[in-house]
Amino acid sequence: MTKYDVSAIVEGYAQGYFLMADETGENLSWYSCGDRAFIPLDERFHYPKSLQRVLNSNRFTVAINRDFKAVVAGCANRKTTWISPQLQEIYWLLYQSGYAYSFETWQGDELAGGILGIAIGGAFIGESMFYRLPEASKVAMVKLVERLRDRHFVFFDAQIMNPHLARFGAYTVSEKEYRSLLRLAWNSSCSFA
Repeated sequence: MTKYDVSAIVEGYAQGYFLMADETGENLSWYSCGDRAFIPLDERFHYPKSLQRVLNSNRFTVAINRDFKAVVAGCANRKTTWISPQLQEIYWLLYQSGYAYSFETWQGDELAGGILGIAIGGAFIGESMFYRLPEASKVAMVKLVERLRDRHFVFFDAQIMNPHLARFGAYTVSEKEYRSLLRLAWNSSCSFA
């Protein structure tokens, strides 16, 4: 018996919230933000030209859930992190239940970087990303967008805008628009894996 209720957690995401721990790592709470950052799944998606050379070199391979726990640990490995041990447990439970995924870049047998996300219906909610080798998380972003397009996902929610996401064409949607798209996504039958 687990102390976390997967259906209640999924319902929280379905209502437009996401989980974060405070800086102490002690208190885990649900959060929402007014405007949500989306990574475009259409022609608005773009990336630096220098990244095209890396993509053409095939230096990295991609995998899904090859080492989920290592990706979560990589995302949490920061001076200040909102991914507390408790939240790592929840991600593991969501992974075991088929909701959480790690989209990874590898260089040979070395995990180079990755993106942690939750996929429910046609929504992919990016929780965090990290890299160990330069350009690895950027390659993961490009390949993840390709996958979400191929699988007809409704949106790629990056939650909070930052300059790094803006380089890929990220844009914001209002809370009202987000909730409307969320309903559409939850009623879509997309498969991530």
